[in-house]
Amino acid sequence: MDFPIYRHTKSELPVCVDLMQPHEATGVRAMLNQIVLDGVSYPQSAPLSVEAFANYWLKGEAFVVRLPVPADANHSAQVVGAFYLKPNFPGRCSHIGNAGFIVAPQMRGQGLGRLMGEVMLAVARDRGYRAVMYNLVFETNVPSLKLWQSLGFHEIGRVPQAAYLPDGRYVDAVMLYKSLVEAAGAGE
Repeated sequence: MDFPIYRHTKSELPVCVDLMQPHEATGVRAMLNQIVLDGVSYPQSAPLSVEAFANYWLKGEAFVVRLPVPADANHSAQVVGAFYLKPNFPGRCSHIGNAGFIVAPQMRGQGLGRLMGEVMLAVARDRGYRAVMYNLVFETNVPSLKLWQSLGFHEIGRVPQAAYLPDGRYVDAVMLYKSLVEAAGAGE
């Protein structure tokens, strides 16, 4: 798959999906840390240090969604979304991928999650993954569950009361799976 990929949001704003550059790591980490502090979609309970972010987000391939920079601007493009793709398991099971996604709050509802999901699935196929699996999608993260189901993911299990939310509730985490092998079932 060739990068960058140019698309438009639902509101016709041009965006670019590309490989994350080293200088973008700080901004992506800050975006992820804000989501972690919100406490409703990622399992971490405290902001990630530079080292913890590298160990979590940068162990595979990392990608960003940028807003374009006008030709006369003297600053870099704004990152408004990001995702990673890496093996979910080691060794003999490394053909099953895992991915994580974040979208800047001001860009939610613009279709960036779907765009990143579609690109991730194409990249996963291109890289030889046979499936993609999500381990912990909180049952309260309804937009995420709807998105992944619309992209062909199926629920393969639940972890009861896996997530402790800021409001004091414990909620289940849903495990999702999508085979990338033609005519294959969820059990492959």
